[in-house]
Amino acid sequence: MLAIIGGSGLTQLSNMAVIRREVARTPYGEPSGALMYGTMCNEPVVFLARHGYGHTIPPHLVNYRANLWALKQAKANAIISVASVGSIRSDFPPGTLVVPHQIIDYTWGRKSTYFEGGEGLVKHIDFTHPYDEALRQRLIAAAHAADDSAHDGAVYAATQGPRLETKAEIDRLERDGADVVGMTGMPEASLARELEIPYAAINVVANYAAGRVSSERGIHFGDIEKVLQGSMLRVRHLLEHLCRVC
Repeated sequence: MLAIIGGSGLTQLSNMAVIRREVARTPYGEPSGALMYGTMCNEPVVFLARHGYGHTIPPHLVNYRANLWALKQAKANAIISVASVGSIRSDFPPGTLVVPHQIIDYTWGRKSTYFEGGEGLVKHIDFTHPYDEALRQRLIAAAHAADDSAHDGAVYAATQGPRLETKAEIDRLERDGADVVGMTGMPEASLARELEIPYAAINVVANYAAGRVSSERGIHFGDIEKVLQGSMLRVRHLLEHLCRVC
């Protein structure tokens, strides 16, 4: 079963035939919302809205552990994360679809592991390559099959939020080697690795990051909404083709 986690701009999948809605219970509390089970292109799919169906949960308060555990309980054998990002690079304009290959984690204070010691075992994971390469390549192939384009590879900077970054912070991220910036990539990716579920991401560039190109003097949220409306239609189309190639 393919699991899809929807972020800003993707709180539901209109091209998914919903079969049932299920409220999951986990040892780590409640997930962001009910799991939606259904099919896409006759393939089984489970969908979860990361920020809740009314987009009411900010990035730093998402219960990532519960979300990933619920998808594990649902027997998901692959997870696709869909998330909007800001572009640090001038050649990633708004509307660009990106399939990242690396992460730099700047978040703090989030519950980020299932192995906290105490009575349980401490477990270390290899996180050299945070995204599953085979699943990443399926996303790239799905984009081609959908007659769309998705940039193969980018370094994703995960920041704390919920505020956007300052220009100086974006300058620092660029010096560190980041290409795009978002608020939800961690600890989601590492938790999926702990649970041994292949995980990859589709990043939708919603705007240039602070101090870059059209965001030189500030970020215009009205423009972001317009970009996401059009871009998420493309993402839904890509996901249909992903179900076929998977």
